Amino acid sequence: MTQRPHLDPSAFFLPGGSVGVLLLHGFTGAPTEMRLLGDYLNGRGYTVAAPLLPGHGTRVEDMNGYRWRDWVRHAEAALIDLQSHCATVFVGGLSLGSLIGIYLVAQHPDVAGLIAYSPAVLVASRSVWLAPLVKHFVPILSAPVSPSDLTDPEAGSRLWCYEQIPVPAVHETMRMAMRAMGLLPGLRVPLLVVYSTGDRTIHRDSGRYTFEVAGTPDKELLVLHNSGHALTVDSEWRLVAGRTAEFIEQHLK
Repeated sequence: MTQRPHLDPSAFFLPGGSVGVLLLHGFTGAPTEMRLLGDYLNGRGYTVAAPLLPGHGTRVEDMNGYRWRDWVRHAEAALIDLQSHCATVFVGGLSLGSLIGIYLVAQHPDVAGLIAYSPAVLVASRSVWLAPLVKHFVPILSAPVSPSDLTDPEAGSRLWCYEQIPVPAVHETMRMAMRAMGLLPGLRVPLLVVYSTGDRTIHRDSGRYTFEVAGTPDKELLVLHNSGHALTVDSEWRLVAGRTAEFIEQHLK
């Protein structure tokens, strides 16, 4: 995954009806990874907002200047702005975005529902636990070279992402994950968890763990088998988008 010159990593806002959906992108990514989903939902009449989280969409060095609370504050401001336009708002987040979403709905129980895509509560690589130490010596690392977990050959062209790893920002993501994990048992809003068995970024149990630990009795789980971590742009994105729309419609009744 890399920065794509043909993609604009900026935030987007798609006006629609009185039901809004806040879409939060993932770590080192940009709103482009939520654009297919956003266009689909907007086509169903929903107002869609996808903010660009601080430190993202510019230079990888910029990410290390922010903390997890900065990401939360920015997402919360976008949520409040969307609520000023819409009577009902849902939150959907991919990976890091799902962690921020968990935090937001815990603070804003008036949110109508949460959709957690590839929730990064548990990560696949144990090396992330070295980030609190390594960040003091090596603030930026080269991304490891490994085959993509995406199954659609065109999926990579829909992603805007830093080519390097901002280590202090990894530590902040770990902190965000720990807070989200602690909030899950008290979660009370309707929840849809979507993850893929082909995801090599989060731990294979992360999606199911998120689903099982969440305290809300109104929860659903969608397990994919032909997508990678960025499932909002991969082979099954239409299935994801359709199920998201169904979840929203079910909770408007």
